[in-house]
Amino acid sequence: MNDGNAMGQVIQIDEARIRDHLGEMVRGTVEETLNAMLEAEADQLCGAGRYERSPARQDTRAGATSERCRPRRATSI
Repeated sequence: MNDGNAMGQVIQIDEARIRDHLGEMVRGTVEETLNAMLEAEADQLCGAGRYERSPARQDTRAGATSERCRPRRATSI
């Protein structure tokens, strides 16, 4: 019996599963990074953190805005 040949049969590497798992990890990391960047930008624009009340707060984080902040609607031709 050849020990080198027997060991080759014990460990199997599924490259497709590894590639898929790494892809999911990268996507998750990129998503977390982008969300953190968006949160930081929203904090800066509003003048307060999420759920934070501050006299310097300029807007809401939930999407409610004053009339002057609403985007113009496109007109149809």
